[in-house]
This record gives sequence, C-alpha cells and structure tokens, in this order.
Amino acid sequence: MPELGDRLYKEMNIQIQEEVYSAYLYYSMAGWFDANGFPGFGSWMRRQAMEELIHAQKFFTHINERRREVELLEIKKPDNKWGSPLEIFEAAFNHELHISGKIHDLMKVAREENDFAAEMGILQWFIDEQIEEEETANEVVTKLKMIGDDKHGLYQLDKELGARAFTIDPAFKW
Repeated sequence: MPELGDRLYKEMNIQIQEEVYSAYLYYSMAGWFDANGFPGFGSWMRRQAMEELIHAQKFFTHINERRREVELLEIKKPDNKWGSPLEIFEAAFNHELHISGKIHDLMKVAREENDFAAEMGILQWFIDEQIEEEETANEVVTKLKMIGDDKHGLYQLDKELGARAFTIDPAFKW
C-alpha cells in the first residue's frame, strides 16, 4: 500500500480531531442527562462517545498503516448548556450532519489523489456509518417530538435508550 499523501494525511489528522471532539461533545450531553435525571439518555450518549473514539482510532490506524505519524490537534471545549432532551438530540443530529460533510470532503480528496486504499479501505465504511448515525439521531428527535412534555413518554424513552448495547468488533485494530 502506498504511503498516505500529504493532503489526505493532513485532512485525516483533522478528522481524528473531529471524532475526538464528537466524543467530548457526547460526554458533555451525557453529563447534562445524568445531572437532570435521565440515566438512560446519559448511558446512550456515553456509548455514542465511545463509538466516536473508535472512529478516531480507525483513522489513527489507517494513518499509521500508511507509514505516517499521527499529529494530534487541540480539542475545543464542547457546549454544555442544554435546555431539554429534544434540544440535545437536535444538536446531536446536526453534529452528525456536520461529520457526514467532513467524511464526504475526505472522500473527494481521496478521489482527487487517486487514493483507492483510503477510498475503499476506510472512507466508504465511514460514509455507510454516517447514514446510520444520522438515522439513529433523527429517530430519537422524531420520538421526542411525538412525546413532547409527556413525562411517562420521556421515562419510557429513557429506559429504551438506556438499553443500548455497546460492542466492539473483535477484529478491530487498537
């Protein structure tokens, strides 16, 4: 496999920053949920944060496999002022749209550089993953809009989201 080109290398380092920031953002959201009596929502967000760290690791591994050294960039402080579960999940959905755009930009760079290893080896997986990420966040937004201020509905959804399983593919490269 050829060495990772300079432009894609720079952009993948930025994507690691984006993925770690995503985890940081979801931890912030989990903190709000925990502090406001929504342990299931908080658990869901912590699992989401862990998934984002795995995404960062996938880019980390790809850069190293392509004989480049990862350059970690500064992570900014995420928002931590939220008004409701709906506000949080709308922010999560919008953030996933942002990440999808970043992944599409990476795919464009890979195609411009004829980097088939990046395009097919990692970026196509992320494009498919982002479809799932957007769909999942949007599904919760839709449910929260249906529930509105119904405390019983919020309680039930909190229980449902708290049951989210977290698994790691045994073939995953740490």
